[in-house]
Amino acid sequence: MGSQAWNLPAPVDDPDSMLSRKFGRETVNYFAGSVLNRVGWLRTDHTFIRAAFQFKETKFMLLKDLSPLTNAPTKIQFVSFDDVKPLTTEDPFGPSEEDLVKNFDSTVTKPLIIFLGLDESANVPFEYKGLKGRPWFAVDVTPKGSYADAANQLIEAQTSKGHKFLEGMRPMTLEPDDAGIYAQARSIADWNTRHKFCAGCGQPSLSGNTGYKRLCPPTDLAGSDTPRERAECATRKGVSNISFPRTDPTMIAAVISADGQKVLLGRNKSTLAGFIEPGESIEESVRREVLEESGVRVGRVVIHSSQPWPYPASLMIGAIAQALPDGETIDLGNDPELEDAKWYPFDVVRDALKYGVSGLGDPAPEGYKEGGLRLPPPMAIANRLLTAVNPHRHNTGQRVSVAGPAPAPAPVELHSVPATSSVHIPPIAPLLKPSTSPATPTAHLPTPSRVPYHRSRPAHKRP
Repeated sequence: MGSQAWNLPAPVDDPDSMLSRKFGRETVNYFAGSVLNRVGWLRTDHTFIRAAFQFKETKFMLLKDLSPLTNAPTKIQFVSFDDVKPLTTEDPFGPSEEDLVKNFDSTVTKPLIIFLGLDESANVPFEYKGLKGRPWFAVDVTPKGSYADAANQLIEAQTSKGHKFLEGMRPMTLEPDDAGIYAQARSIADWNTRHKFCAGCGQPSLSGNTGYKRLCPPTDLAGSDTPRERAECATRKGVSNISFPRTDPTMIAAVISADGQKVLLGRNKSTLAGFIEPGESIEESVRREVLEESGVRVGRVVIHSSQPWPYPASLMIGAIAQALPDGETIDLGNDPELEDAKWYPFDVVRDALKYGVSGLGDPAPEGYKEGGLRLPPPMAIANRLLTAVNPHRHNTGQRVSVAGPAPAPAPVELHSVPATSSVHIPPIAPLLKPSTSPATPTAHLPTPSRVPYHRSRPAHKRP
């Protein structure tokens, strides 16, 4: 039997709520579903951050070269305030942000400390303005500059206990709760590592807001006792998006054939994906990317779920799309990025979901027949999309466990599409059901794309 248990986050929605009854349970993908309340509005609250950092029961995640410290392949090893104090000092948030900017010295390196949030389920004596819970932080212990010795000592103290940094391949073995927290910590740490210089003027910058902002100070001690004025920078005059972490929206789509009997797979036998471009909707990006990579023309697109992907900071927006009857021919000549693409019947996908699911580089699971289709594991949103469109999804042999009641899979109905010039894509999921509300004449909106990515559509006249 090729069945394998996979641990995924539990949905947070009420199964009896109106939305759950109408659209099915929420799909929560791996790296999502964090148990922490980020309380982002408190990142600039100096009193709160100092108290949270020094609280004796606060948990600290250690990152070395962006890899987390673990005590097992599935579990992150969190450390205490006393463990990190020799590296971070006892009160790193003692100086205010204004003082840090005023006394900025680009020659001095300090370990990055990221506030992750509060675990409100923890029964600990920490309370601030009505909020209760255990504070969590992440500390980058990668040995650098003036704190390299202290970082190495902390690393040695932990590894001597048998703990290891989960290096090498992207960690996909972590328990869901740990994976969600790690995704947050890794993305913010990576952003700070990549943006040590101001994107506005190119001068050294300073981390602020407990890791969620980069500041461009007007002066720099530069190793001396006297601050020197720095060149003007537009980021000091107002809120600038280059001063805050960015997320790259990325579409990933399971494309089904017009008759609803096949699914399109590309590189590594996975669903097609690509970055969303500026001024483009999610639906438009799916049509464009699928056409560019495979030559297949897509009609109806429906959003399924999303997945934060901390490598380095993408948001995978999962969609289900249906090809047009006359647009199923594969042509890899548009963009050489995709080496292969092929339509696979659903019975082949069903068998692969049952016997051919494994991580990239992992050995084939039990029951796999050499030469058969191999698919990504349920921790990848591509697997969840293929499971959603598979009409045999209840017979895949996959055992997915969650931290709460298992979600009832949202129904996915596949129907064939008549080959007519005016294409009507039938429902793929409840979200595709046409609205019964009358059209409102007060809004001027684009018409649905029946022949996507064709420039021959009539242009809308401006009102």
